[in-house]
Amino acid sequence: MRSWAVCCRVPELSGRELLGEWRKLMDSVVASAASVGGRAELPRQPLEPMRRQLELVQEVIERERRLQTQLAGHLLAPIDVIFDLLEESGSMLRRQAEALEAAGRALEETAGLVKSQAELFERTMGALREPAERARAVAGLDRRDRKRGGRQSRRGPSA
Repeated sequence: MRSWAVCCRVPELSGRELLGEWRKLMDSVVASAASVGGRAELPRQPLEPMRRQLELVQEVIERERRLQTQLAGHLLAPIDVIFDLLEESGSMLRRQAEALEAAGRALEETAGLVKSQAELFERTMGALREPAERARAVAGLDRRDRKRGGRQSRRGPSA
C-alpha cells in the first residue's frame, strides 16, 4: 500500500504553504458542513479542536524553522572562522610586504650612504697622501705603487 502523498503526487510545500492549505481545507469543511446541516453551531464544535491542532502544527513548524536556523548557524560557524582567518592572513601578508619594501628602501639608502662614505674616505686618503708623495719626490725617493703596495721608482727600473 502506497502512502497518500506518493499516490496523489502532492508537491513538497513549505511549512507556511502547508498551513495555508490546511486552513483552506478546514474553511471548506466548515462551509460544507454548515450548508448541509443548516446550523452554524454544529460545525463549530469540531472546529475548536481542529483550530487547536492547527495552532500546534504551526508551533511545531516554527520550532522546526528556528532549529534549522540554529543548526545552519552552527554548521556555518567554522567556515566563517576559516574565512576570517584567511582574511587576517591576507592583511598580515600585505603588512609584511610593506615592511619588506620599507626595509628594502632603508637598505638602498644605507648602501648609498656607505658609497658616499667610501668616496669621502678615498678622497681623504688622496688628500692626505699627496703631501707625502711630494715630499718623496723632492727627496728623490721611490714612489709607492698604490695598487700593489710595492715601491715604484720615478726614474725607471734600477740596474
